[in-house]
Amino acid sequence: MDERRSDLKRIIMDTKTLPTLPGVITKLNSLSENDKASVQEMARIVASDQVLSARILRLANSPSYGFYRVSTISNAMILLGVNVVKSLALSSSIFEIMEKNSIGLWEHSLGVATAANITAKKLGIPEVEEIATAGLLHDIGKVIIGLKCTDEMLDIRHAIETDELYILEAERQILDTDHAEVGGWLAKSWYLPDKLSEPISFHHNLIKSDSHRVKAAVVHVADVLIKASAFGDSGDPYVPMIDPLAWEVLKLDEKLVEDIVAELEDKLIEVKNFSLEMQIADATEA
Repeated sequence: MDERRSDLKRIIMDTKTLPTLPGVITKLNSLSENDKASVQEMARIVASDQVLSARILRLANSPSYGFYRVSTISNAMILLGVNVVKSLALSSSIFEIMEKNSIGLWEHSLGVATAANITAKKLGIPEVEEIATAGLLHDIGKVIIGLKCTDEMLDIRHAIETDELYILEAERQILDTDHAEVGGWLAKSWYLPDKLSEPISFHHNLIKSDSHRVKAAVVHVADVLIKASAFGDSGDPYVPMIDPLAWEVLKLDEKLVEDIVAELEDKLIEVKNFSLEMQIADATEA
């Protein structure tokens, strides 16, 4: 079992084995580390890939971010921030796989991003866009497990159905790891900042989150609320309780949660329509 876990980690950390956009991403990473590089320079790099640009602009105008006025990559970088745009660029090919193979997981991810956005705004937490992006990416490990562990996925699904396990429990039983840890490995291999990688890694285990526990807690709450709403498909039909640590860290109360849920219900109609539009647009571009 440990050997399988080590093999999987090696595969994840070796970016050559994953669908990526090496040319654009290498240039973007290099520029983003240069203090003298301008937003316009970075935007030109991303804009050189028309399909990638279209996906980023559609996501930037999605209900997950709520701008509805992002018309250029430069605008996206100014409004969302370089880290968010870089994350969306890195994730573009993964999302394409998600859309083709698991629309339910794609919609769950969009829903969690939207719920995270609403929750962060309600609570007055800064860096809302990056929290929404962490929500969008929180289950990226499930996509990688699906790509790299096709045989084991059958065993995982069987364990979920027959033993009534959460997908997290089934993954640990079969792989000796889980999608959150795998997502964290991927985030590190992509050199994503800790403010994104921590919520991805620890949205199921807040006690392990150190520097960005508030962001991880928001993503955790958003994940539970979307599961409770039965929007999309996270991989199992079971709804966990909100971690008591999240209540404490975010200073939540029942009235706040009710307000978040009320706003979220209306937004999820927009998210569903957006998902359908994305699928149609991608089918047209293909």
